Amino acid sequence: MKAMVLAAGVGSRLDPLTSQLPKPLVPVANQPVMEHILKLLKAHGIQDVVSNLHYLPDKIRNYFGDGSKLGMNLDFRFEPELTGDAGGVRACREYFGQDTFIVLMGDLLTDADLSRVIAEHKRKKAIATIGIKQVEDVSQFGVVLTDKDGFITGFQEKPAPEEALSNFASTGIYILEPEVFDLMPKEGTYGFGRQLFPKVLQEKLPLLAVDLSTYWSDVGTIQQYRMSNFHALEGELSVELPGERIASGYIAENAKLESGVQADGSLLLGRRSHIASGVKIKGRVIIGDNCRIERNAVLEDTIVWSNSVVEENASLKNCIVGSGCVVQNGTSHSQVTAVKWPAAASR
Repeated sequence: MKAMVLAAGVGSRLDPLTSQLPKPLVPVANQPVMEHILKLLKAHGIQDVVSNLHYLPDKIRNYFGDGSKLGMNLDFRFEPELTGDAGGVRACREYFGQDTFIVLMGDLLTDADLSRVIAEHKRKKAIATIGIKQVEDVSQFGVVLTDKDGFITGFQEKPAPEEALSNFASTGIYILEPEVFDLMPKEGTYGFGRQLFPKVLQEKLPLLAVDLSTYWSDVGTIQQYRMSNFHALEGELSVELPGERIASGYIAENAKLESGVQADGSLLLGRRSHIASGVKIKGRVIIGDNCRIERNAVLEDTIVWSNSVVEENASLKNCIVGSGCVVQNGTSHSQVTAVKWPAAASR
């Protein structure tokens, strides 16, 4: 089976982080979100993947190459103009041939049993299957309505909680038969949620929903991005963390944690990074590669991207520090997300 990872979006809701990187390369637990997706596909025996690109495409190509470092075969297709998520898949129609294929949004995180979802799709002979997940806030998602056999009967797009007829959301994981292309116009912007799937229902074709029953999140907003990182660090999301397990978390190769560091929480320390004596780690802290955290700094529930420096006596709480930043000596910041520092007055 072949797969497609949708990676063309701009990711404006993650601004300013996506001013540096396309959304598929935004790191979660020190690995790009798209790398987590690809590793999941490979774990389920899927090694041939195509991805559409639009925003900062060369950064994605340069990072993944042909996929050989992951033991996969990657193909990239540039979209000069975006044509919707289903439109992007339509442009790769010949890649899939006449076989069943899987599509995943490039900003999701999951440890779903994809093999089980695929098996259900085939067992129930659906033309399309949507992975679904129970959510607390239905107003942020497209809600799926099903019958007792799991086949979809309708949708609600971001309903108010009091009007929602279901609390199951579409996860952006789709198993599709090539016949779906016959339902799409040959050109123009076309989407899954508002156009293709309602068309499948209109034609009375079997559209299935399968509950993932495992971890799922997207990283579409700053808050979701932060929490996804912390869920990975704490083991709520089952992913391989880069580093050796230590009492306070994980430390990657050639990283140094000096004696005298006070770690009261969970830490992920990237390769060749250095935390000096007297530093206090509180809550959940993720530090990327080639970083330096200097003496007596305090980090709490904070993510620091690679190649950044937190100078002596600086304090960060609920912050995201972009790549190549310097947080200056003695400054204090709370709830700041920035790729240029300082981003706001210290407070």
